[in-house]
Amino acid sequence: MVGSYPVTFDRFSTAFRILFVIPIAIVLSLLTGASTHYGTTAHGGTNETVTLVTGGGVLFLPLVLMIVFRQKYPRWWFDWNLQLLRFNARVAAYLVLLDDRYPSTDEEQSVHLELPYPDAHRLNRWLPLIKWLLAIPHYIVLFFLVIAALVAVIVAWFAILFTGRYPRDLFNFVVGVMRWSNRVAGYAFALVTDEYPPFRLS
Repeated sequence: MVGSYPVTFDRFSTAFRILFVIPIAIVLSLLTGASTHYGTTAHGGTNETVTLVTGGGVLFLPLVLMIVFRQKYPRWWFDWNLQLLRFNARVAAYLVLLDDRYPSTDEEQSVHLELPYPDAHRLNRWLPLIKWLLAIPHYIVLFFLVIAALVAVIVAWFAILFTGRYPRDLFNFVVGVMRWSNRVAGYAFALVTDEYPPFRLS
């Protein structure tokens, strides 16, 4: 997913990364969130919450229905899912200090995520109903891996501040966790393959 190993990092950018990422994280949350509540008004003694509907994230439920009933995977849905996962990966890579470049909304930069466009007729039409359930062992393992990755990022943050370098083993581990997570997303939610994801970081 991430190409060459960056040798040095900008210490100033690293020190304030949690602040710098806020604007692009808001953009990402607007694309992936189902709705945003922005106020309440009182009418006749009752409170009303006004809801602004925003993006729907990865197109999952409509896609399940299309595969089950029509055996179709519309190309534009695939393109949306792929681009959203790529954007999410760029923001994540920036947040966990894998890249100093501010995440682009459209350019790949140093994060390369590829998913094969599936032939819906070759996919098991009933498997999308339970893929999210079959992936539960991965969710459990990833829960602990993400915690370990967060610890690795904190250690790397201090290492970059004092040495200007991201320790190679920590870098590879964090990249591996991101790869694993994206494989699971491709299987369970983007529904691009029926092949069960491997339990490995590489």
